Amino acid sequence: MNTLTIDIRKAEPRDASAIAEVHQQAWRGAYSGIIPHRTLTSMINRRGVDWWANAIRRAATVLVVEIGGTVAGYATIGKNRARELRQQGEIYELYLRPEYQGIGLGSRLFKAAKARLADHGLRGLVVWALEDNHNALAFYAGNGGRDIAEGVEVFEQRALKKVAFVWE
Repeated sequence: MNTLTIDIRKAEPRDASAIAEVHQQAWRGAYSGIIPHRTLTSMINRRGVDWWANAIRRAATVLVVEIGGTVAGYATIGKNRARELRQQGEIYELYLRPEYQGIGLGSRLFKAAKARLADHGLRGLVVWALEDNHNALAFYAGNGGRDIAEGVEVFEQRALKKVAFVWE
């Protein structure tokens, strides 16, 4: 019998290639048909291996979830960027490779990210999700988030609503 280990840890520069792969696969899966194709492709292409290696080295907090030695997902976290919301922490991104979705890894990564923010003294948490990304809305609501605010992101002159979920 083989035992797979699941580890959630701070990303290291050696993880940049795997994170870039997760980013590309997860974003195509999450946003195809929501964000215009040309814009989505451009956004993905901007975040290659070098971009991720620099983000990790610049002290951005990037967490990875690793299963059996394979990086299955990542989260980026830090201070809340929305001044109108009182929550101090924010999960900027949380994505898994499509084949690892729906088995509880996302919830584990979410809880680890939330705990890491609390360890840094940031009280409360906000996460933004595009309104048309129904999987994300269900995920954050299912993890206890309250939908309290709306905003807009513009892609190729197309305004897409986004929703803020919060945890106290």
